[in-house]
Amino acid sequence: MDIDEIDITILKEIQEDSRTSYRDIAKRLGLSVGTVHNRVKKMTDLGVVKSFAAVLDPEKLGFELTAIILMQVEGGHIVDVEKTISKSRSVIAVYDVTGDFDIIVIAKFRSREELNAFIKETLKMPYVKRSVTSIALNVVKEDVKLNL
Repeated sequence: MDIDEIDITILKEIQEDSRTSYRDIAKRLGLSVGTVHNRVKKMTDLGVVKSFAAVLDPEKLGFELTAIILMQVEGGHIVDVEKTISKSRSVIAVYDVTGDFDIIVIAKFRSREELNAFIKETLKMPYVKRSVTSIALNVVKEDVKLNL
């Protein structure tokens, strides 16, 4: 991929606040608005920029439980299980990992009842051998920004 220092600087700007106008970014970086627009479009087309989104506070919206779920799955079916789990509206991340477990799922729930239902549905899935669930007591850091 052909990403240079100007692209990185633009990425830092939009990662900090995706609502910042191209005009403001151009002014701060000493570039033309067209240059900023073209570079953001290029990075979006390349998949470097996946989307522009607001970062919400889950707790203020009632999602008070963060669950970290480790799963063991029969080897040939890991991808199928990951695809199914990733469709859940509660799930915010699914990781295919090495070690004693095959999958790590991070999910947000409004209540213990929602978490309970999710775990029971997950354990009913074919090929899921075992799961271990931990509840986050405090969220110390939760950030999707990259340190460019």
